[in-house]
Amino acid sequence: PFGLDHTLTAGIVSGVGREMQSVTGHIIRDVVQTDAGINPGNSGGPLLDSRGRLVGVNTAAARHPMTVAGFGLAVPSDTVRRVVNQLIRHGRVIKPGLGLALMHASHSRQLLGAQPGAVVYAVTPGSGAAQAGIAGARVDEHNNVYLGDVIVKVAGQPVASAEDLISVVEQFALGDQVPLTLHRYSSRTPIDRN
Repeated sequence: PFGLDHTLTAGIVSGVGREMQSVTGHIIRDVVQTDAGINPGNSGGPLLDSRGRLVGVNTAAARHPMTVAGFGLAVPSDTVRRVVNQLIRHGRVIKPGLGLALMHASHSRQLLGAQPGAVVYAVTPGSGAAQAGIAGARVDEHNNVYLGDVIVKVAGQPVASAEDLISVVEQFALGDQVPLTLHRYSSRTPIDRN
């Protein structure tokens, strides 16, 4: 860090299962928290255990505005292994998908209130979601919103939001069948957005 090479920092893993938002806005789950210093120049370096085994890849430093001290976040080695294998095999990361677009969380909350679920906004023609008969929302000429399907479980796991759905689906491989539990809304009743 800071232009100094051959630097080693020491720390402990102080938490696992954390979440962080990537620069693209995607949530990275199961991140490892460490108190080892992560500074410009050593992010991207390995986070090793006392036996020299890879625990994760140092990714970001986090600081609370009321303190000087902070902590580091590392992408876990399982995630790194999966991504690197795809980069080697395909030259890019290939993520499984259902063939649908989900409504943004703020719009979903506005429409569903406290009810959990991922609101299907649109379905890609010819996709697995289309073949399964999943219905997206529609908006009429008066700007009334008519919900189609809301996904409430994926592979038996409850889904509270679009991020939950994405997190579960990413655990599957391309071509896997993914069981969904849906709540289907009437296509004739507009949803009150007030």
